[in-house]
Amino acid sequence: MDRFTIAGVLDDVKLFYGINDTWAGLLQTAFVCSYMVLAPIFGYMGDRFNRKLIVCAGITFWSLTTLAGSVIPKDHFWAFILLRGLVGVGEASYSTIAPTIIADLFTGALRTKMLMVFYFAIPVGSGMGYIIGSSVAKAANQWQWALRVTPGLGILSVVLTLFVLREPKRGAAEGSRITHNTNWSTDLKELLKNKSFMWSTVGFTFVTFVSGALAWWAPLFMNYALRVQLRHPTMDTVALIFGALTCAAGFIGVALGSFVANWYKKYNPRADPLVCAFGLLTCTPFLYLVIVLSRHYEIPTWVCIFLGEVLLCLNWAIVADILLYVVIPTRRSTAEAFQILLSHALGDAASPYIIGTVSDAFKGNRPETSIVQYESLQMALYITTFVAVLAGAAFLVTAFYIEKDRKEAEKVTKGSSESPQSTSTKNLLVNGENGSINEQQISDLT
Repeated sequence: MDRFTIAGVLDDVKLFYGINDTWAGLLQTAFVCSYMVLAPIFGYMGDRFNRKLIVCAGITFWSLTTLAGSVIPKDHFWAFILLRGLVGVGEASYSTIAPTIIADLFTGALRTKMLMVFYFAIPVGSGMGYIIGSSVAKAANQWQWALRVTPGLGILSVVLTLFVLREPKRGAAEGSRITHNTNWSTDLKELLKNKSFMWSTVGFTFVTFVSGALAWWAPLFMNYALRVQLRHPTMDTVALIFGALTCAAGFIGVALGSFVANWYKKYNPRADPLVCAFGLLTCTPFLYLVIVLSRHYEIPTWVCIFLGEVLLCLNWAIVADILLYVVIPTRRSTAEAFQILLSHALGDAASPYIIGTVSDAFKGNRPETSIVQYESLQMALYITTFVAVLAGAAFLVTAFYIEKDRKEAEKVTKGSSESPQSTSTKNLLVNGENGSINEQQISDLT
């Protein structure tokens, strides 16, 4: 929710601080930059230290910086950007570590279902961010109140995590025999060799580029489009509609993607990346129609937004599941961190700023009338249709390697692989930190 409460009141924020589209896009970029830069640090810690305490510390900091951002005066925009950036600290801790805890509690089809429930939070939380942010700001007649709701929910989640969640042993659900970690450089080398992980990460990077651009700019784009249609909407009304559609589409898309992937696996072991590719390639026409139809038709545009978001959300839980079954348990937090770093550095950290900059470039020196604002942002958003096709292509490539890499990870986890990829992992099983194991363990490994 915190990530997109600002998007629901973006027009008010622009007026309050007197900024253009480029600076407005930079607000989201600042958040995602800190998120992605800190992810590797939390990934390293998540593979080695108590994950529950790391998550709690991160969410507490996240909540406090969100609240602090609501009191920055209009002549200190730099401080507002800084605090929005620091919000990424909390999400870096949570997003990097939480999926690995789920992986250590469940396995197989049940893990996929639990990840589906977890990843409902992304689209549903995003939609709730628009709705709550715009609604609270309207009720209080001050956009800053959009940032004063979620900190309380964050502290509540910290209390529940501390007193309800039990820290599982890494790899417990899979019967892992890996008890010690390799060093971080070795972990990164092994991840770079993992083709399924790397190509799915490339695909997910393109996904975050598209979703980040649309999540940040689509409400404002629809606001401009409706003004061009002479409907005179309010930003809170547009944000409410967009938020409701995003919640519904996210819920349906994540659930449908997980269900179809689980069903299709019975017939094709490459089902996961193929379902991701299908969703991205079929969402592209709807993205194009949104951009084209928005000038003249309101209802068809909202319908296309909904259908496009459903298809775009098919992959969220599936991508996480792919990572968890092609990477061994003691590297998963590092893998999550690597994926977050790459996907956000080149994805939603860049896309809001890029779209805003391209939009300003198309405006040139023309007066900022409704038609100029609409047409410039329209031209910039065409970029997302091309990137969605690239995302689908990356997942098609992933399908070529997924079977081999999944089997390899399973063998290494159970201590029975002799392949080159598992050499360093086998060493960590044999040597450990104390440098010895018994003869029976050696025979089991060989």
